Amino acid sequence: MWGHKGLLCCCLTLCLWVYLDAVPVAVDKTKVSPPPEELESPKSVDTGLHYDRYLREVIDFLETDQHFKEKLHNTDMEDIKLGKLAKELDFVSHHVRTKLDELKRQEVNRLRTLIKAKQDVNGDKGMTVDHQALLKQFEHLNNQNPHTFEVEDLDRLIKSATNDLENFDKEQHEEFKKYEMMKEHERRERLKMLDEEARKKEEEHYEEMKQKHADHAKINHPGSQDQLKEVWEETDGLDPSEFDPKTFFNLHDTNGDGYFDEQELEALFTKELEKIYDPTREEDDMLEMEEERLRMREHVMNEVDTNRDRLVSLEEFMIATNKKEFLEPDGWETLEQNPVYTEDELREFEEHLAREEQELNQKTHDLHRQREELERQQDQLNSQKMELQQAVEHMERIKAQKTEPPVEAKLPSAVEILPVDSQPIPQGHQQDLPAHS
Repeated sequence: MWGHKGLLCCCLTLCLWVYLDAVPVAVDKTKVSPPPEELESPKSVDTGLHYDRYLREVIDFLETDQHFKEKLHNTDMEDIKLGKLAKELDFVSHHVRTKLDELKRQEVNRLRTLIKAKQDVNGDKGMTVDHQALLKQFEHLNNQNPHTFEVEDLDRLIKSATNDLENFDKEQHEEFKKYEMMKEHERRERLKMLDEEARKKEEEHYEEMKQKHADHAKINHPGSQDQLKEVWEETDGLDPSEFDPKTFFNLHDTNGDGYFDEQELEALFTKELEKIYDPTREEDDMLEMEEERLRMREHVMNEVDTNRDRLVSLEEFMIATNKKEFLEPDGWETLEQNPVYTEDELREFEEHLAREEQELNQKTHDLHRQREELERQQDQLNSQKMELQQAVEHMERIKAQKTEPPVEAKLPSAVEILPVDSQPIPQGHQQDLPAHS
């Protein structure tokens, strides 16, 4: 799911600022002549930031999307700073979004380093951490004490990182809510297109699918003894009568760092989710499964993660296993028992869609009119061009006539230039003429 789009947009914008000297963004080559060493691939550029690799990976992978790559290479610096390019994330392909989700999760795991360093400062564990190097990697520090590294510095960093992650979860919930409302909106729109008999059949099928989805085995309360025992027995293959919380923790702390992180916790809920969701069944939606997984993880974190660092230590886990909520939990209400939106919210959502559609139709109408006007102007230009061409050809003909050489004059014969009275007399009539004295 594309839940962290807003946060990723901010990251992308920062990333692009850093890479402006490395990525060819609308550069006027007639004015700038960079030396050869500046023409290296962006991959060789080191920003000096602790998240340099993450930023480079984001940009490199986004450039595999041809649409985004073209936008990136044809957007000027000011538009990038204004965040216009970040909007193009809405149009990247699904596999690119999935990869960015994966990169984000990897980056989030840096939070573990902060927790370990805090334990080292408190003297709880014999670790060696370069605190000064860690200090340089983050901005949210205690500027009242810039010379020494204190626990307060780490508390600030952890709080900042936790806030970002909480916003990430909220965005995921909001994206899922929109998804569910859109799904219901489209279903109702399809019903409007059907006749009464077809509509009745469609409604009956819909109710049947809802009932089939709701008809599943009992869901254990996430993080409860019953739920963990089921994992212990069915996943670990151990005797449920020998369940031991500490052994269970060590078995499922897959990276051995002494904490349950969010991914390790979510893996514990797979058995419960398989009771509700099956990708081969029409009535089950796998996006709903991921939302259910997120709800389970948040619930356990709220109950067990007492210091709100989004990690569950062995100590926190052991304390939780002694609580009444762990031993005698309430039932767990799944998504179908907890609708994510109300009818009022759906109506508001549909009104928003209607406004967007109206605006889009208006823009389409305006663009159509603009196109017609441009075509009319083009016809006028073509007509004027033809008239101009004809005028030029006419002028060329006139010019050619004026430059032709004059015709050579024909000399008249002697007979032609004699006066009428001087015309020669035929020989037969000469004797009739009187003689002159």
